[in-house]
Amino acid sequence: MGGDSIARLLEGRYEDRDGGPPLAVPTRSVVIEESLAGHEADLVKALDLGGRLTVVSDATTHAVLGESVANALESIAAVERLTLPANPHADGETTARIAAETASSDALIAVGSGTINDLCKYAGAKAGKPYAVFATAPSMNGYGSITAAIMIDGHKKSLPAQAAAGIFIDLSVFAAAPSRMIRSGLGDSLCRPTAQADWLLAHLLRDEPYRQAPFELLAEDEDALFGEPQALLQGDLEVMRRLARTLVLSGFGMTISGGSYPASQGEHLIGHYVEMMGDPAGPVSYHGEQIGVTTLTMARLQKRLLDGPAPVLQADGLTEADLRAHFGEALGASCWREFARKRLTPVDIEPLNARLAERWPEMVKRIGAISRAPFMLEEVLAKAQAPRRPADLSWSESFYREAVGHAREIRDRYTFLDLAADARLLDGEAIVA
Repeated sequence: MGGDSIARLLEGRYEDRDGGPPLAVPTRSVVIEESLAGHEADLVKALDLGGRLTVVSDATTHAVLGESVANALESIAAVERLTLPANPHADGETTARIAAETASSDALIAVGSGTINDLCKYAGAKAGKPYAVFATAPSMNGYGSITAAIMIDGHKKSLPAQAAAGIFIDLSVFAAAPSRMIRSGLGDSLCRPTAQADWLLAHLLRDEPYRQAPFELLAEDEDALFGEPQALLQGDLEVMRRLARTLVLSGFGMTISGGSYPASQGEHLIGHYVEMMGDPAGPVSYHGEQIGVTTLTMARLQKRLLDGPAPVLQADGLTEADLRAHFGEALGASCWREFARKRLTPVDIEPLNARLAERWPEMVKRIGAISRAPFMLEEVLAKAQAPRRPADLSWSESFYREAVGHAREIRDRYTFLDLAADARLLDGEAIVA
């Protein structure tokens, strides 16, 4: 199963509405069923990953599914078990550990969700080894992507990785996941409108590449998912299937785009800033919970700018010394290398302002057509009783305003955060509820 759009991508016959040849993804198998119990060995055997497999999980996912998957795979291969501590970090050190402890394996079998998946896809890619994933929670949209969110020396980066050879989703396992993880997946899915608006802005204003196809992949399931989010917490497997498909297809959208552009823009920059600069001893929140909150912030900012006159931009006055002073020497230098690629100089201003003055109504129309009103997005989270405000995640208002103000400085993507800052409209604006 998995739906027509998934099947067509796997078969390399999904029509590219952007004008290219039919679209394909390197993943070979996606199976989304109400139960996969008893079929684990057959699913992996069909991928022909070799005779030595390492099942990688953490203490929690090992108990949920990892041990049963490892036991099942012993009928087709020599199996090693690598069980990381609970709540592992997706960072360079953990990646190095996985690479070292799977050196003799032919392939990695990830059993988990966001962190385990990212670690295996990145470590496997660095070692030239394939991997497949048995998903344990509908908590994020990276199962089908070819990038991994890895913290390198304190800087959260989206790094080239590899596609999963197989993505296996047992809907009954998803439905039994902690409610916060289910809400997290919903939050990660909520950002389609804000991410698309940011990416389209960069295209219309700065002629950066843009694709429509990743968003068409999501259209079939979005209305139904956003219309009944509370059913996810009530054990409704058909709505859970919608979420599972959305998460997989969002990852595939990133893959066909060659990066995380269609699913990670301003809202993710704010979330990454919080991860990078927040109190490590503070309350733990899931990535998708964060993205639900930051998506509402971006939706408010986007609406406020789109409802107003054409912004008038000024050259960016930030310097490398400013970023070093704010982020620290090493992290500030790393952020500057990213930020400098999009920073507006005096040479940029006149042509960009001319374009805004001439084309703003057309830009507003095109971006508005793919957006969703902030109150509609907030209603989706409210129905699922998901976090909606910074305080819901124990983020202070002052720190969150800092995050909104500085998040654009960590990456080279031009978003509505940059447009507002370059028009001197970001600071002090009431976009934080």
